[in-house]
Amino acid sequence: MQFHHHGYVSGDPRVQPAAGYGVDRPAELPDEVDVLVVGSGPAGMIAAAQLAQFPGIRTHVVERRAGRLEMGQADGIQARSVETFQAFGFAERITAEAYRITEMAFWKPDPADPHRIARAAVPPDDSDGISEFPHLIVNQARVLDYFAEVAARGPARVTPDYGLEVTGLTVPEAPGAPVTVTLRHTAGPHEGAERTIRAGYVIGADGAHSAVRQAIGRKPVGDRANHAWGVMDILAVTDFPDVRTKCAIQSHDGGSILLIPREGGFLARWYVDLGEVPPGGSARVRATTLDEVIVRANRIIHPYTLDVKDVPWHSVYEVGHRVTDGFDDVPAEHTGARTPRVFLTGDACHTHSAKAGQGMNVSMQDGWNIAWKLAHVLTGRAPEALLATYSAERQVVAQELIDFDREWSRLMATRPEDLPDPTYLEDFYVKTAEFPCGFMTQYQPSMIVSGAAHQHLATGFPVGKRFKSAPVERVAEGNPAHLGHHARADGRWRVYAFADAAAPSEASALRDWAHWLSTADDSPLLRHTPAGGDPDAVLDVKVVYQQDHLGVEFADVPEVFRPKVGPFGLVDYEKVYATDPDHDIFDLRGVDRGGAVVVVRPDQYVAAVLPLTATDDLATFFAGALLPQG
Repeated sequence: MQFHHHGYVSGDPRVQPAAGYGVDRPAELPDEVDVLVVGSGPAGMIAAAQLAQFPGIRTHVVERRAGRLEMGQADGIQARSVETFQAFGFAERITAEAYRITEMAFWKPDPADPHRIARAAVPPDDSDGISEFPHLIVNQARVLDYFAEVAARGPARVTPDYGLEVTGLTVPEAPGAPVTVTLRHTAGPHEGAERTIRAGYVIGADGAHSAVRQAIGRKPVGDRANHAWGVMDILAVTDFPDVRTKCAIQSHDGGSILLIPREGGFLARWYVDLGEVPPGGSARVRATTLDEVIVRANRIIHPYTLDVKDVPWHSVYEVGHRVTDGFDDVPAEHTGARTPRVFLTGDACHTHSAKAGQGMNVSMQDGWNIAWKLAHVLTGRAPEALLATYSAERQVVAQELIDFDREWSRLMATRPEDLPDPTYLEDFYVKTAEFPCGFMTQYQPSMIVSGAAHQHLATGFPVGKRFKSAPVERVAEGNPAHLGHHARADGRWRVYAFADAAAPSEASALRDWAHWLSTADDSPLLRHTPAGGDPDAVLDVKVVYQQDHLGVEFADVPEVFRPKVGPFGLVDYEKVYATDPDHDIFDLRGVDRGGAVVVVRPDQYVAAVLPLTATDDLATFFAGALLPQG
């Protein structure tokens, strides 16, 4: 965390000074806003937290609930999400209160007595080191609390307006005209009253029954529900030995359980298989009582028993897999002809089972994806064409999620003897680990993702996939660091220059590249930095040397990596890194010893890998992604 560069900070440095719209932010929802976020779930609140970093944008969040969510239904936090929390500044705090998954136990019918279950395998959760971040379980409500804190402490001071639901929405024909949104008060002194506001853009994060989705004529497409599960958060006494381990339990009669220990050391979530839903049987299945779910759970875990003492929450649901036919308001035949104004995120555009632990995680990436893009367009950093990349990128991800969840749900509901081999379920879990961790997303070439012609220069940073951090040493003080952990969710692009082998004081490809970046007419750093802004206001440029920190003299480093920032023109010492001899980033991430440039988007996805000599290509890439500034 960096602070004091605008003057001494005596209080909590996570509370940023109010600026712009946040200085005298109206207490009541105004008649006109730049971005209206509908829904304060994971997608909505991460969008709010990101947009709050832009004080010139009038961002408002409306939520039909009367207040803060007290108990969320989602609880699985994949490593990619914890990585995202790091960018928003609360990964360590939420990890401290969460349950951490390090392995998963698979229980199956005992071969000696199939009426009993026995432990069959306990594979590690991340045997290949996919991420340095953990896999966590924590209540969705706490995730929302942390994002709400970030949003409220951001310069724009964004806080939700509770007790308001969307009842109507009209997208204008005229380009640039505001979207008209009708809202109804659901609580408080004005309950039942309606009002209309105008919004430049709308983010629909209002759940599976989204009013925003219905208003723009989008429809969910996919399989109808055909399998039912009872889910319950319980405090219980049991002799089942792995009650504090994530478990997949399959019994002799085909019934199964997914057991998820919860935060706090005592609470656990049990997903109990209720079987196939016959045609027309939805009402009967949904009438399944809690007592019936508990009885079935006891039957599945025989010879062990479950004595339920308290049930904070429970539900019965049917597995359905659906993706909305478009994630914005632009019909397919008009794609590219006009700018989208309304965007769907989270459950509003993809629904599936909860057993793969993906819903909240994918929803947060939806919200982050559209939020930074809206911020760039509204602040004049990027052209409006950027907004069309949201649906193009996230609809593909949603379909991949549905395909994965459909297969995992099918396997969980299959009798063990009907699987191809005895270890098929646990083998599938291990083999596909990268997907549930959240790291299989790979965006295709677009105006913000280049081609992979130079991928061989940094094989460990695949273009279109998230930037996988690695250990380095910070030169200024020799402290160990993780290169990607310094990148905050502040809307800036990251440009990592991996040096060739020459010493910092010697002539080199890196020095030539740095000179071009700081002086050339076509330098993206000069072209896209606003007049009067800090040199790193849009492009955060860092260097990683092949030497260790003792082999790099800070004064020998090109000045472009030592920018002067803030009103006092103070030197930023945290952009110059060296190689950790025990964990060489060049080896770990397959970076060519001749050097390379890795460009990373504001949402941590690799946008380009280029040679240090390809200055024209770098200039061309940013000319397509960003607008020139004064």
